[in-house]
Amino acid sequence: MPITSRYLFTAAMDVTPAKDALFNEVYDTEHVPSLLQVPGVVAVARFKRRELEMFIGGERKRIVIEGEPAYTALYELESPEVLVTPAWAAAVEKGRWPAQVRPHTQNRRHVMWERI
Repeated sequence: MPITSRYLFTAAMDVTPAKDALFNEVYDTEHVPSLLQVPGVVAVARFKRRELEMFIGGERKRIVIEGEPAYTALYELESPEVLVTPAWAAAVEKGRWPAQVRPHTQNRRHVMWERI
């Protein structure tokens, strides 16, 4: 997905292993579609962390960052103010997410990025 907006919001988290399937189903079929309806949300993409090996300084290294969440969602936004609109507030409380999924998430990290 080419990023065309100036702002990127990331929401990263872990989920209780027993709720992993529910987490992914609800995120993909309810949460993301709901947030894509919010004015100012341009695009959403989800990712799952995987092992990283790369060359640095001519040496192949395995990179491990302790405590990094397993899942990250990237939200391309027109403005940071999108996150404080009534539409966003309503969207994040729709469906099964607030009662059946959110309580089983932990190690949550939310970051706003601005293109330079």
